[in-house]
Amino acid sequence: MQFTAEQIHQFRTDGWLAIPDFWSESEVTAMRLELDRLKADGKLRNVATDGDGKTHSSTRFNLQLCPMWPHSALFQAMPFAPKVAEAVEQLIGGPVVLHLDQVFLKPGRHGAGTNWHQDNAYFQIEDPLKGTALWTAVHAATEANGTIRVIPRQFAELLHHERDPDSDHHIRCWPDESKAVSVELPAGGVVFFAYGTPHATGANNTDAERAGVALHFINADQHGTARGGFEPDKRPILTGPDATGGEKEYGRKIAGTWEYG
Repeated sequence: MQFTAEQIHQFRTDGWLAIPDFWSESEVTAMRLELDRLKADGKLRNVATDGDGKTHSSTRFNLQLCPMWPHSALFQAMPFAPKVAEAVEQLIGGPVVLHLDQVFLKPGRHGAGTNWHQDNAYFQIEDPLKGTALWTAVHAATEANGTIRVIPRQFAELLHHERDPDSDHHIRCWPDESKAVSVELPAGGVVFFAYGTPHATGANNTDAERAGVALHFINADQHGTARGGFEPDKRPILTGPDATGGEKEYGRKIAGTWEYG
């Protein structure tokens, strides 16, 4: 997974980068099957509310699982796929540390979006370009089903955030939406966006469900100040001399299981 100089420049200038063919068809199929299992096991919960931040909606659904790794060997292995660390390290530098993993699933016709926010309002790292999300379209992501939207070149300034009344725990901001870019992706496509980049997803107005898996990474030099995510001593180190392939953090070797799982 080797980026061009132009792609790296786009990320560092605009705060985001889309790669439409990051995951293979078989990898996407495995993600979908695992999400079906997690849904059937009741692991995803609705975080959408009726506008008061507390009362869970019975008509709008924004299904979240965060973190994923305790519930799924597949998603535990996903950040250890070699192309993930290779890609992330080119964008934010290394060593690379896994900060958080989560998934949002929007059911057909009733899927609610996630309002505008910057990840750095939660995580508060010193350099917002040294943290990135890797957002995977598990199903084709379009404007009709509420694909992710980003505001380019807005990562340096942390906007004012308030409690989001449409969610039971999120916060939100109000960027200039006239500058927003809708990132449409085929299934298996990804978008990287820096921790300071405002982003949001829309409602799913189609008949089919749509899910996005988000992995969050930081450069190790932000590790001491980064808030949220995994507990600091349990954040897997993916590259560099201290990387153990998951043995230190999980008690067993995770690296290599994505390819053979």
